[in-house]
Amino acid sequence: MTAPGPASRPLAVEVRDLAKSFGTVRAVDGISFEVPRGTVTGLLGGNGAGKTTTIGMLMGLILPDGGSIRILDHDMPGERAALLERMNFESPYVDMPHRLTVRQNLNVFGRLYRVADLKARIAELVADFDLSAFVDRKAGQLSAGQKTRVALAKALLNRPEVLLLDEPTASLDPDTADWVRGRLETYRAATGATILLASHNMPEVERLCDDVVILRRGRVEDRGAPADLLRRYGRDTLEEVFLDVARGTRAEGAEAAPPRHPEAEA
Repeated sequence: MTAPGPASRPLAVEVRDLAKSFGTVRAVDGISFEVPRGTVTGLLGGNGAGKTTTIGMLMGLILPDGGSIRILDHDMPGERAALLERMNFESPYVDMPHRLTVRQNLNVFGRLYRVADLKARIAELVADFDLSAFVDRKAGQLSAGQKTRVALAKALLNRPEVLLLDEPTASLDPDTADWVRGRLETYRAATGATILLASHNMPEVERLCDDVVILRRGRVEDRGAPADLLRRYGRDTLEEVFLDVARGTRAEGAEAAPPRHPEAEA
């Protein structure tokens, strides 16, 4: 039997008319989108497009000014306590406490996420992510590559059903970045987890994502499967599509875009 396509799967994430301002700056301006369960969705946009703010609201760390968020059939942030054990987050811009060792950090986060049989789970991650050489070293003494391994181990500590990633391979060398992508692919295949990936790395998005949501100035500008976006914009790579959207241009001879999704008409 053929597996259901993304459009026919139950939703893991449903965002409706989400808005957030910081002073006079409208960071997120009435966006709507869905992420089907078991898929990887890319959240693209230039600096200031609203990606990180959106992820912060999905995690319940930033309170929206308007709109709604529903994750795994629970409202966020109203039912945050019921959700957090089933979610996790990773970003190179968020450090673990530097004075704690890697093992101590994993213990702290494991208790926060109420991970069952925590000692065994940490031992499993130490083996899977090759952390044994520095698991008892302070987090502040790790190299960038080591920090990446630990951050991803922490993000998978509670075996999350929904994983939010904010530029997980930013500033990494190609080998380490490829290692991260491979681990994410393995985890998704093994667990059926849903992943929302904010990234500036277009080859990464093409490799990992089933669907792409493109933000511009806090609004949804376009969305679709990578192959559909390439065809629609008459381009060979997502980077070229990204530049077209950012600059408001379109390749000569490209198809006219179909009517935008309702979420783009905020």
